[in-house]
Amino acid sequence: MMNLRRVLFTSSLLLSVLCCLPAFVVAQNSATILTGAELNQVVPPGFYFQGLSAPTQMRNSAAVRFGSKRFVITGLVDTSGYAADVRAKYEGFFITDSPVSINGSDLGTGAYGFGFSNDGKMHILDLAGNQILSIATTKDTALQRPRPLMMTKSGDGVRLYSGKDYVTVVAK
Repeated sequence: MMNLRRVLFTSSLLLSVLCCLPAFVVAQNSATILTGAELNQVVPPGFYFQGLSAPTQMRNSAAVRFGSKRFVITGLVDTSGYAADVRAKYEGFFITDSPVSINGSDLGTGAYGFGFSNDGKMHILDLAGNQILSIATTKDTALQRPRPLMMTKSGDGVRLYSGKDYVTVVAK
């Protein structure tokens, strides 16, 4: 009788733990858009790209926390000191401290430059200016007040907008 109680207790405890595991996994990857002081704490005041440093446009910065310790930080920079060919492809930085997926394309941990082009693409560049990814964007015609750069929650990730064009960023 005592063994039966012990087996039942152990089984019910094990079942309870197994049922709660999906909730822990979801909590680790849940997206929280940062604002105010939290945003100011993680966005760098400037960014290095192709041998130059440019100040961050704090009003055009956005960040998301996935779970409790994983971040994606983006921001537009003042590119007035850059050559015209660099300004044409580079408008800001994209920093991720863990692997992410952008519209299904994998991007590893790191700091990158990015730019949205007029032909409906987002380009991800390494710090030397070499293109790593070129990702098709989607136009959100229902967006009422587009900003130069912003993030909104979308399913298990976030939408990163440049005006009305966006890509979806998901933690891996």
